[in-house]
Amino acid sequence: MLHGVRIVDFSWYLPGPSATQRLADRGAEVIKVEPPGGDPARRMPAVFHAYNRGKKSVVIDLKQPAGREAALRLIADADVVVESFRPDVMAQLGLGYEQVRKVKPDIVYCSITGYGQTGPMSSLASHDLNYVSLSGALSQIKDDKGRPVHPALTWADLIGGIAASEAIATALFRRERTGEGAHLDISLFGAMTALMAHYRYQPEGIPFLSGQIVNYAIYETADSRYVSLAALEEKFWERFCKRSGREDWLQAYFSPVSEENPFYEEIKRWFLSRPLQFWEEWGREADCCLTPVLEPDEVWQHPQVKHDDGLCSPDNRIPELGAHTGALLQDTEPVD
Repeated sequence: MLHGVRIVDFSWYLPGPSATQRLADRGAEVIKVEPPGGDPARRMPAVFHAYNRGKKSVVIDLKQPAGREAALRLIADADVVVESFRPDVMAQLGLGYEQVRKVKPDIVYCSITGYGQTGPMSSLASHDLNYVSLSGALSQIKDDKGRPVHPALTWADLIGGIAASEAIATALFRRERTGEGAHLDISLFGAMTALMAHYRYQPEGIPFLSGQIVNYAIYETADSRYVSLAALEEKFWERFCKRSGREDWLQAYFSPVSEENPFYEEIKRWFLSRPLQFWEEWGREADCCLTPVLEPDEVWQHPQVKHDDGLCSPDNRIPELGAHTGALLQDTEPVD
């Protein structure tokens, strides 16, 4: 869908590259501008591969006048610029939005930062864990003692990337209608905070979705694995109960997850009676919103993931550092 769109990406690590990867997966040409030492994420091969597939790599030293000139030549023939430096860094390099729009008036320029371009925390350093905790999202993931659980997934980085790719696509659509470019200010903290919108009006969230009812809970299996049961609607709960041969459980619909609840204890024992593979097949046949809790290495073998060819770009190659520098910069015209 984005064939013909050229993106010049100055970002490193995760948020920016994940945003441009989403756009590359939809057909955009992404030119990854790297410093002489390369994107530091190259030292994390799995991460670099995941978010830089099918891109082109150009090495430019932006601290040198010739580097700035080379970057502007690339931008003059681009549709989108993505950068993830702290506020004003690109301007100091001569590549800020106001400077770039003189070369490319209709450019869609996306700045990804921790806290946005302005505000009391805009100049502060932070990382994913900070944004997740400050947004209130981390407080919603607690162990049985009420302590926040450290997430293994970098939620803010990836959700910020989704927010950035969404904003870029929207700005490109607007440009098609108006001919106008845009400066997009994407805050990772803001992207996480947006996920918490309903908590502003209901601080306790949606209690029955937080593991408090038997028909929307996580259960252990015989082989010490876990399944998630999400039979919120009564029809799915009925399917679960009837398939289990326990129509007496129908009355337990929306009953509490509690040791004092005999139905909960019976359902726990029911799941503990069989291994994960059994429940995975059983859940598909019952169609009652029952799925296994998969480990990352199992996800890519799942038949639905194998079927969904939209999850990854057909071009799974990653660019060698600077592989496209000569070809791309030779094709560009000098900037006046």
